[in-house]
Amino acid sequence: MQCSHCGVCCTETEMLLSKKDITRLEKRGFSKKFFVRYDAEGYALLRNRDGYCVFYDCQKHRCSVYADRPSGCRVYPVILDEEAGIVLDRICPSRNTISDNEKELKGKRVLRLLEVIDEEAIERRR
Repeated sequence: MQCSHCGVCCTETEMLLSKKDITRLEKRGFSKKFFVRYDAEGYALLRNRDGYCVFYDCQKHRCSVYADRPSGCRVYPVILDEEAGIVLDRICPSRNTISDNEKELKGKRVLRLLEVIDEEAIERRR
């Protein structure tokens, strides 16, 4: 993928987080309260600040935690559409730079990641 650094994917993000994502970012020194919010169903999501992901640097048009970014960000713009299956997110202007092979590999990662995140949300509701 050839990211254009437009920031569209970081705008009003609803990126789901796994426990591994949270732990990785806490090890970087970030407080969970700074970057995690939980929805009513127990899912952990990235927080937004001023309309962008808390980790998006608007001045540099870059992720400030790129090396440790969440798993969902790593596979983006490959997403799961509940009706269409694994697709490329239409809002990403660089989606055409992803090969079919990359889409397939990232699609498998998306499905595994969502299974883990679903299990973790179920645990939180108990």
